[in-house]
Amino acid sequence: MSDPTEATEANGTAGAAEPAQSIGDRDGAGGRRVRVVLVDDHRMFRTGVQAEIGRTEETGVEVVGEAADVDQAVTVITATRPEVVLLDVHLPGGGGVEVLRRCAPLMADAEQPVRFLALSVSDAAEDVIGVIRGGARGYVTKTITGADLIGSVFRVQEGDAVFSPRLAGFVLDAFASTDAPPVDEDLDRLTQREREVLRLIARGYAYKEIAKQLFISVKTVESHVSAVLRKLQLSNRHELTRWATARRLV
Repeated sequence: MSDPTEATEANGTAGAAEPAQSIGDRDGAGGRRVRVVLVDDHRMFRTGVQAEIGRTEETGVEVVGEAADVDQAVTVITATRPEVVLLDVHLPGGGGVEVLRRCAPLMADAEQPVRFLALSVSDAAEDVIGVIRGGARGYVTKTITGADLIGSVFRVQEGDAVFSPRLAGFVLDAFASTDAPPVDEDLDRLTQREREVLRLIARGYAYKEIAKQLFISVKTVESHVSAVLRKLQLSNRHELTRWATARRLV
């Protein structure tokens, strides 16, 4: 989500199409409120989301905490007991799945459950399925509009499941199948960040575009690409693209 207000998936979030103005009228004028924690390792992204949805009197959303890695997330969530956590999938310390694992007792609390909504740049099937299996109530990508994100937060607070349209199919297919997905040993050699870079490279993104998308430097992108090529024993980005395409990662 290079810009929280960017509308490349505009009006598409399942169950979250309520306009921002009606949300503000309802929640800002003494209506419902929702307490939210933001978990993402990019400070600029957290700042952007806070500015977009955290105007409490207007949106009804109160941001009560932020975290940049797994340990911080567990500490902040345990201390604040928010109603909804906006959770990035790829975090230092084990990723969003590890946060979900360690917060399982909070999710299971019948009186005051903490519910999780994944908010990630990744639209990979394994990322979506991983956090849903971990207990998240939904998954939206960072191209979501601010209005739709606010609507999604309230839907998750109410106990609904919310997905960006294309991602819902991943979940339906995964849970309809009785067979566990095969283990790809080559893919397992890569870190979560390397997988993100791999997919973007395979989709034809330039290094500068990837750096902007992931909030990292071009030099860091180059380092990740070199690591991916080395681990997969590939020679260049064209071989990498063919490798990713053959595994349907693009």
